[in-house]
Amino acid sequence: MKLKQALAIMLCVLLSFSFASCTGTKNSDETTTTAPVSTTEFKTDDKSFILSYTQSDSLDPFKAETLNNQILATLVFDSLFILDENFSAQYSIAVSHNYSSSTTLSVKIKQKTFSNGDNLTADDVVYSFNLAKNSPAYSNSLKAISYAYADSKDTVVFSLSYPNPYAHNLLTFPIALYGSCSSEYEFPIGSGRYKFEKQNSKIVLKACNNDGFKPHITTVNLLNVVSDESIDNAINIGNINFAFRDLSNGAATKMTCQTKAVQMNNLVYIGLNYNSQSITCNKFIRRAISLAVDRGVIAKSAYQNYASVATSVYNPVFELAPNTKIFEESANTLAAKQSIAQSGYAPEQLKLRLVVNKNTNRTAAAKLIKSQLEAAGFSVDYKEYSYKDYKQALKEHAFDIYIGETKLSNDMNFNTFLKKGGSTSYGIDNENSVCAESYKKYLSGELQLGDFILAFNDETPFIPVVYRKGMICYSKAMYGDMQGTYLNCFSNIQDWYF
Repeated sequence: MKLKQALAIMLCVLLSFSFASCTGTKNSDETTTTAPVSTTEFKTDDKSFILSYTQSDSLDPFKAETLNNQILATLVFDSLFILDENFSAQYSIAVSHNYSSSTTLSVKIKQKTFSNGDNLTADDVVYSFNLAKNSPAYSNSLKAISYAYADSKDTVVFSLSYPNPYAHNLLTFPIALYGSCSSEYEFPIGSGRYKFEKQNSKIVLKACNNDGFKPHITTVNLLNVVSDESIDNAINIGNINFAFRDLSNGAATKMTCQTKAVQMNNLVYIGLNYNSQSITCNKFIRRAISLAVDRGVIAKSAYQNYASVATSVYNPVFELAPNTKIFEESANTLAAKQSIAQSGYAPEQLKLRLVVNKNTNRTAAAKLIKSQLEAAGFSVDYKEYSYKDYKQALKEHAFDIYIGETKLSNDMNFNTFLKKGGSTSYGIDNENSVCAESYKKYLSGELQLGDFILAFNDETPFIPVVYRKGMICYSKAMYGDMQGTYLNCFSNIQDWYF
């Protein structure tokens, strides 16, 4: 019995060696390995993702008046350039650009097709530019460009209204198929990642299979939500999954969904009256006001950290800002008092009339500024107006200082302040302003940037305080790194999933 057991054991051992020799690695070039097969599938979703839109507003990007529909259009239409988080222009439809003169910009476009299969040409770009020039969303910024024409099938030439080294930053308007923004077409046609379609009598956005775009979200469903408050509620409770909020009404604290702050180009500033009857006609007083303001406190308290301190006249994320810093984040009350002493005004003359319109954030900022100025020795008469009365006070120059906010164009141009008749030039004497003249010469290339900054610092025609931020809001049921920016909210939508 023991012998039989021993023989059986030996037989098993021999079989085991025999099997090993058949599958062994005697010669490395005969080795074969099999990679594990992934069982993970690329899941698509045509039901979960819901965006708000305004049913009563147009889906035509050149007629849309609501932020709702203007944001939606960025999924359907491409532009020549897109701006990144630093407001730096990146090529989209454009492949190159060239300033052949200080007022002539040429842009070459790549080969691309619209969602209906038609080729995108320079004629489509010119058609779209002419519509954008008169649109609610783009008319203001495109005033800097006089006209455009197709130089060839793939080249568009833009004639600038004045020398402008960052004019290409303005070319973010949507490009639509020639003629598609008319009654002949059910929907305007773009070359973007999605296209408008009818599905069960409802309007949706369907993913386009172009440029390697392969999203998890293949259908964007639309829900009619009109008012700002209703949009906030809808994203908070999950009726919609994503929204951009510009926080113009200071609603940051109301949001309970996932959020991400994004830098906008909205400058909050102190306007100054150059009138000889106001003490702010004196540049030392203007400088004292700037020194007395604690920009960090205003960003944190008045804007709940949804603002960036303006230590430069330029947006703090813009490429020119680091080398043009002339303001401190904190107040320098001692230096403010020294500047007041240089002005020659007696303490009893240090009276300022501050006006602001009724707005949650700007009102809070104005009250803080009043307190900060009083700490430096000023006496401040605070006036809070309705928007209509506020605008009237500005037109009549019935102020010494005012708290304003303006959405600067993407080329970071200050002509609204530093050009006669500019929309934010209230109180500034641009006819006799050295700073305004320096800025004009900087744009034309006659002066260096540093010369303009020195002139601005010496004259202080207005006082930058903070640049406001907006907010991207999204459902807690959504996954994927939200990389959206102010003007490109859906930058990596292909990576989002539920």
